[in-house]
Amino acid sequence: MTTESDPSYPDHWEADVVLRDGGTARIRPITTDDAGRLVSFYEQVSDESKYYRFFAPYPRLSDRDVHRFTHHDYVDRVGLAATIGGEFIATVRYDRIGADGRSATGPSDEAEVAFLVQDAHQGRGVASALLEHIGAVARERGIRRFAAEVLPANSKMIKVFTDAGYQQKRSFEDGSVHLTLDLEPTAESLAVQRAREQRAEARSVQRLLSPGSVAVIGVSRSLAGVGAAALRNLRDSGFHGHLYAVNEAVTRDLLDGVRAYPTLGAVGAPVDLAVIAVPADRVPDAVAACGEHGVQGLVVLSAGYGESGIEGMARQRELVRQVRSYGMRLIGPNAFGVINTAPEVELNASLAPAPAPARGRVGLFTQSGAIGIALLSGLLRRGEGLSSFVSAGNRADVSGNDILQYWYDDEATDVALLYLETLGNPRKFTRLARRTAAVKPVVVARGGRHTPAGHVVPGTRLPEATVSELLRQAGVIRVDTVTELVDVGLLLASQPVPAGPRVAILGNSESLGVLTYDACLTEGLRPLPPLDLTTAASPEDFRTAVCAALASPDTDAVVVTAIPWVSEHALADDLAEALRAAAAAHPGKPVAVVHVELGALAEALSAATAPTAAAEPADALPATRPTAATALAALASGPDAGSGAGAVGGSGGGPDAVRASGAGAPPFSVPVAAGAPFRPEPGSDAAGSAPVPAPGVARIPSYPAAERAVKAVAEAVRYGQWRRGIAEVGQVPEFEDIDESGAAGQLSRLLAGVGEEQVVTLDDPAARELLARYGIRVLSTLPAPSPDAAVRAAQVLGYPVALKTTAPHLRHRADLGGVRLDLTTEAELRRSYEELTHALGKPQELLPVVQSMVPRGVDTVIRSVIDPAAGAVLSFGLSGVASELLGDTAHRLVPATDKDAASLIRSIRTAPLLFGWRGSDPVDTPALEELLLRLSRLVDDHPEVVGVALEPVVVATEGLSVLSATVRVAHPPARGDLGPRTLPSY
Repeated sequence: MTTESDPSYPDHWEADVVLRDGGTARIRPITTDDAGRLVSFYEQVSDESKYYRFFAPYPRLSDRDVHRFTHHDYVDRVGLAATIGGEFIATVRYDRIGADGRSATGPSDEAEVAFLVQDAHQGRGVASALLEHIGAVARERGIRRFAAEVLPANSKMIKVFTDAGYQQKRSFEDGSVHLTLDLEPTAESLAVQRAREQRAEARSVQRLLSPGSVAVIGVSRSLAGVGAAALRNLRDSGFHGHLYAVNEAVTRDLLDGVRAYPTLGAVGAPVDLAVIAVPADRVPDAVAACGEHGVQGLVVLSAGYGESGIEGMARQRELVRQVRSYGMRLIGPNAFGVINTAPEVELNASLAPAPAPARGRVGLFTQSGAIGIALLSGLLRRGEGLSSFVSAGNRADVSGNDILQYWYDDEATDVALLYLETLGNPRKFTRLARRTAAVKPVVVARGGRHTPAGHVVPGTRLPEATVSELLRQAGVIRVDTVTELVDVGLLLASQPVPAGPRVAILGNSESLGVLTYDACLTEGLRPLPPLDLTTAASPEDFRTAVCAALASPDTDAVVVTAIPWVSEHALADDLAEALRAAAAAHPGKPVAVVHVELGALAEALSAATAPTAAAEPADALPATRPTAATALAALASGPDAGSGAGAVGGSGGGPDAVRASGAGAPPFSVPVAAGAPFRPEPGSDAAGSAPVPAPGVARIPSYPAAERAVKAVAEAVRYGQWRRGIAEVGQVPEFEDIDESGAAGQLSRLLAGVGEEQVVTLDDPAARELLARYGIRVLSTLPAPSPDAAVRAAQVLGYPVALKTTAPHLRHRADLGGVRLDLTTEAELRRSYEELTHALGKPQELLPVVQSMVPRGVDTVIRSVIDPAAGAVLSFGLSGVASELLGDTAHRLVPATDKDAASLIRSIRTAPLLFGWRGSDPVDTPALEELLLRLSRLVDDHPEVVGVALEPVVVATEGLSVLSATVRVAHPPARGDLGPRTLPSY
């Protein structure tokens, strides 16, 4: 008998999945403890669905049926269930069968599969998700094909199989449709799986951002505290749906003009989104109430979770489990909230003070509430509105990946800005970012180099430089600061992407023009000589010069520089209008403005979208409005939120009165320090009132420093180059001489008896054999434990030879004298052997070997490593100082295409050495590209290969030679990004 506590229970098969409608379900193996759940589930299935499953009327399950469907060996018989709230909503099982169609055991590689989905949950994509997971389980257990018998009238089930993308056979026999599915993943099945993933995850975010009704749980009777602030912002934003306040101690029908109820159940109407602002120890009760009421998603503002230490982390994991058990999604905990400016929604379920940000074309995601405030202030101060905003706090559930899925086909979002502290799963993030960046810019600023407290998804072990390079390969515009994030976002949101790197510079200051010119060269752009209009230039002079520059076929972008006139304010509006007129006359090229102490010009340019200021609501803040952070701090440090369960606050007054459960938990607070408003870095923009965008009016971004403007233009140029480059899709080549099955068999033998967590370094013969199966020949070496053995080895290999040490501390260290080359006679070999052992140690310490000489060339190093989060990464560099000391190494994700391989060897700084630098002969780069592709295929085909190092690889003018290879193998992980759809587990 197997239960969830049994050691044989395969807990790695458990997974949370997002369904087609955006809700979630948990998939897990069925155990002997599930008999009652199975019977209850079956009773809720219609007679028609039972008939489709058993091909006959089958009103109830017998005791024998229940025993058979709950007892599995998890090898030849496996059952999985999809659950919500702990109850079954669907089941799937397979039974291994032999050639005669009867039950069998291994080595039979075929199984019969059958599904049953509760009628109330049909059409939600449950069966498709179960097919992905049961297929992965079957492949893990050595099953390669599924067979299924389906009645012709059961069109929904037939469609589940036929739409899966697997290779299949279909026939009609004895009144039923017989289907056979090959479970080997195909390009089509992977595309189907990822398309379903995108639609489901995008829909789950859409439900959070476009609710028809919202309840705020934890609104104090005194209307102070975080819950009351969130309710006030929802009300003042003009939310189009129904709005409710919940506090169990409420004694009146209205709180702050909003209908109030003591419990969520008392609302008596559907609630799509709940904003929870109660102390952490009361959150579980609030979540349970939401789950029972059928709420679709939660925004948890409450603190006291992962950011507060070990107890908080445990509390956070339990929160995620509880939320998902009800099929809900979660933003937070410790979140700042969400905003959706769509005219049909107008949702401000956040702590950002009303009025809500102006409507715009920029989507913004942050993990930090304080950084969210800074970004909102910077964007709105400079005239840019938002389409949507998500500040996810500890992002225990909804992450940047989910938001990218939503933005991908969100017509209201043209530019995606993300502030991230970790990527979680870089492989999935780069995959999603690459797809999104193909249709709209994705700009990312990373605020941390290590996994921060509160973030429970494990980070990558890859170096930061490697992660950044992988992001750029995916088309992500990677910036270093919040200021750069705003600068680049402004340009991309308002200006076209440049067609190339040629930049025209013009303005009324020669010195500022020269600074801009230097900045362009630093960023790798091709600036034209600056055009000095002199300090006497009028707005009309600017317009004429900008028009000429934009019309020129020799320019791709224009940077305008401006310094103050004597009468700055009188001319600022005229200059802004002149620049807008020039840009509108030639709309195909971007224009950026550098201004020095021209605040009026910056305001006039940003006001191109806002001739009039936004109207303040009746209870608006003072005319000289403080920053959002100041207002937020005031909310967080306000008076007592009142007593009573469900209220934010206690009897002690202020946020310190509300603490998370558990000793030492920090006070409930928003994610900024009370009384510590955001202060922009030097040169950035302070917070201020936001203009209201006016459609159809051009807006030109302005920058207070030449370096900032040029940086934004340069990032746009590089993005445009990437966009043009992806039009030519690379191919993963097929090599006819690859022995994939032989390699699989060898790896299976090598790993027999090896522990699940153990990594094995292959000896030289095994490594050479494995690599040879993929056409990678490693030059032979013969051991030389004595001078006489060295001479015999040289006689076998033929002179000239090389004598090398292979001791770990001397391997690949020619600089320490452990290598002797071009030994042409026995006397030279013996003399070199004596010198080597005299200088470095005894033969048993040095482990010397003899190897044939190869044609001279450029020494390179090729590696592949498996990162637990990023997957397989292929790396290339020159051997020695260039890669080890200077870090001149390039990287690509596996599987690499022919285009990836070609760009990989050209992207290191020392690449000219491969192409005839200073008159040297170019080396055989096509052979080098082929070697990279063969290694990529090996590690992609066999996840057991967790590390390969080919060093050195000597690339000559014709051909190359691999002189040494190290291969590490281990049992592959059970699941990965290429496996079935699943949410991160905790």
